[in-house]
Amino acid sequence: MAQDLINRELYDAIIHFDESEDAQDYYYKIMDTETGKIGKDGRKETIRHQILRVYAMLFCEDMGAEAGTIAGPDEVEATADRLYLGELGFDPDHWYRMQHHFPIIDDDNYDRFAALVIADLKAGPLHEAVLTGEKMLLVGEADPLHMTREQRMNQHVRVVSPAEEGSGV
Repeated sequence: MAQDLINRELYDAIIHFDESEDAQDYYYKIMDTETGKIGKDGRKETIRHQILRVYAMLFCEDMGAEAGTIAGPDEVEATADRLYLGELGFDPDHWYRMQHHFPIIDDDNYDRFAALVIADLKAGPLHEAVLTGEKMLLVGEADPLHMTREQRMNQHVRVVSPAEEGSGV
């Protein structure tokens, strides 16, 4: 049941978050929904915890994230610059966070950014684009902002696809 809540409606609520109170209400309602599981800390798990755990598994592994941990603001902020759509580049057409208007990722919106990425992979336009071969989500190396153009173009990348998301979301 809880897995079904990470869907197109959640993606749309995140996209319209800044312009609609209804979108904000829906987002918070879904993110605070309990999954029925108990976390390692003994607290009831929510969709927010589930999304942040999947985000950590997919994007924070090489940062030393232990299996089953959730991504926090620092981890999400540090990895957001590594996500590209289709090909490497920092223009708004290729840099995931800029295409979705997240110039700053901090304590106030890190979970919303993580939820956007996971919902997009699971049920958003990115999901559809990956399935049809139009686009893909690439994960580049750490710290691309301090690389030269040549280093960025030659960096090691991996593709994240909806099939990879068999992780409980």
